[in-house]
Amino acid sequence: GIDQKLAGRAVMADGAYRGNPDVIIPYRKPTDGSELPEWKKDLNKQHRTVRAQVEHALARMKNFKILRDYRRAAHTLTDTASGIAHLHNIILLG
Repeated sequence: GIDQKLAGRAVMADGAYRGNPDVIIPYRKPTDGSELPEWKKDLNKQHRTVRAQVEHALARMKNFKILRDYRRAAHTLTDTASGIAHLHNIILLG
């Protein structure tokens, strides 16, 4: 069900998804060995920053035992993760 929830939304990924037009990946160095222009370096920095924040949020969510030991049907995972994210936000604000 994740593909339906993400339909029409931008999805960021690492450089391993080259050739996939559905994801946003960082710019790569030119094959001639020249440097990236500054604007591409800036976009790559923003890309790294956003991905790091998401990775850290996912790591924090895994501290919740219900998600770490998830054994329910896969189609219910998005609802469970959403609930955990909500609980996590309550904890941060509390």
